[in-house]
Amino acid sequence: MLAGAAHFAWPATYERIVPDYLPVHRTLVLVSGVFEILGGIGALFAGTRRAAGWGLIALLIAVFPANIHMATHASAFAGLAPAWVLYARLPLQFLMIAWVYRVLLRG
Repeated sequence: MLAGAAHFAWPATYERIVPDYLPVHRTLVLVSGVFEILGGIGALFAGTRRAAGWGLIALLIAVFPANIHMATHASAFAGLAPAWVLYARLPLQFLMIAWVYRVLLRG
């Protein structure tokens, strides 16, 4: 939920991460922030946990192009993290998907 809130606190930082071929960067940043917050809230309650899990998995898949963009344009993001960290995030995304699946969907 904190990561989602950060989309609203520092939208320009997140806009830089959105690949150039995608339109309306600000809108995408705000929408993804909303869904991160909703996913976090949904995960707190048994009745919405399953839907939240699927939503968070969809979100992790949807933002993967931004992670690829950051890794392949590492020099543009040198102030945020070294290139090796940006590349290390790529397989980490799949581990996060597996973690969400295990914790929220399989219980």
